[in-house]
Amino acid sequence: MAAAATTVVLWASAFVSIRSAGAAYSPGALALGRLLAGALVLGVICALCKEGLPSRAAWPGIAVSGLLWFGVYMVALNWGEQKVDAGTAALVVNVGPLVVALLAGWLLGEGLPPRLLAGMGVSFAGAVVVGLSMAGDGSASVVGVLLCLLAAISYASGVVAQKPALRHASALQVTTWGCVTGAVACLPFSALLWDQAARAPLSATLNMIYLGVFPTALAFTTWAYALARTTAGRMGATTYAVPAIVVLMSWLLLDEVPGWLTLIGGALCLAGVAVSRSRSGGPAREGRSGVEEPADAVTTASEAENGDSEGGTKP
Repeated sequence: MAAAATTVVLWASAFVSIRSAGAAYSPGALALGRLLAGALVLGVICALCKEGLPSRAAWPGIAVSGLLWFGVYMVALNWGEQKVDAGTAALVVNVGPLVVALLAGWLLGEGLPPRLLAGMGVSFAGAVVVGLSMAGDGSASVVGVLLCLLAAISYASGVVAQKPALRHASALQVTTWGCVTGAVACLPFSALLWDQAARAPLSATLNMIYLGVFPTALAFTTWAYALARTTAGRMGATTYAVPAIVVLMSWLLLDEVPGWLTLIGGALCLAGVAVSRSRSGGPAREGRSGVEEPADAVTTASEAENGDSEGGTKP
């Protein structure tokens, strides 16, 4: 829970930094600069922790999540936010957790628990309320909406690809090499980054570095740590808290006082996350893979391991 909360808060702060840095950097250049900063920090941490290369079985998931989530998602989101208002962008990107739950239920066999679906429904309603309350008066760009939708689908696909990789590699390894993969994919924007960095104000460059160190290096690592210990659908639902945190940060840091409709929407987002992450009253617990296992099966396995069966011997 602490890791998930850290991720949500840092990802929420990224919206403020993207808005600032995006005034001086193009979408591709901003994504590359952010990924390079993140890869540098993660590489140093890996060296200090003596983390080697991930096992061969982890690489397919790392490569797919790195390309889609660290690469396509960041470029598409940066680009989309330049064409639509923040409310519309938040609303469209929040389709992502729904796609995560559907893909995880289909491809990872996680199923669609009623509490998860109910919580996601409440949170999505809250995201709609926040989006409508924050939307500008002008009409949204169709291209901008499509870019935000591409970001949401890329993010969801990256989460589902990352989950199996975490069975074969640590959260730090998966995050580091996913970030490196995304940076390599964004190398075609190198010339733009070099040119724009020479002309950008210091505040924009510092915001880009912040995006790489905290919302990328730290937040993606805490995300992977939490994802390895729960289901992809439940972790995806956690990100519905991001719009509520963004509203609070805008209130505290930018002196943007939210209206009652925005506050109600934020409360719905948080309530939905609480419902989706709650456990039913039945005897169930999560196994190491993040899929809920019946309590009797877990107990039987534990008894067998400890030699508590009738024969008193271990299998």
